[in-house]
Amino acid sequence: MWIPALRRFALLVGAVGGGTVVVSIVLGLLLGASLPRSIALGYYLVGSFLLLAGFFFGNRGPVRPRGDADHGDFFMRPRGRRVRWATREEHEEAINSSALFVVLGLLLIFLGLVSDNRHALF
Repeated sequence: MWIPALRRFALLVGAVGGGTVVVSIVLGLLLGASLPRSIALGYYLVGSFLLLAGFFFGNRGPVRPRGDADHGDFFMRPRGRRVRWATREEHEEAINSSALFVVLGLLLIFLGLVSDNRHALF
């Protein structure tokens, strides 16, 4: 159970990290920045975005929309609030996706710290 999960997580880190490096290098070359600095800034930005996404995914409320979106009738009068309580599986999914985004964001920020040549770690 742990080996396939770690393999999927490593694949996710590689895909997000590799995509971040490629986009950062292209933008760094277009803007005339040094490659290590543009890679570090890319890691910082994507990691910060993932931390924010994890925060907002984890703070979803306990209610979900019922069925399709709240549409009004022919004259666009709202028909009232149609919400339902979230199921246990939806709560678990919100917590799990939040944890994944936060861990991935922290890992990318750490990679940005390691690749940043402006600041020495030791």
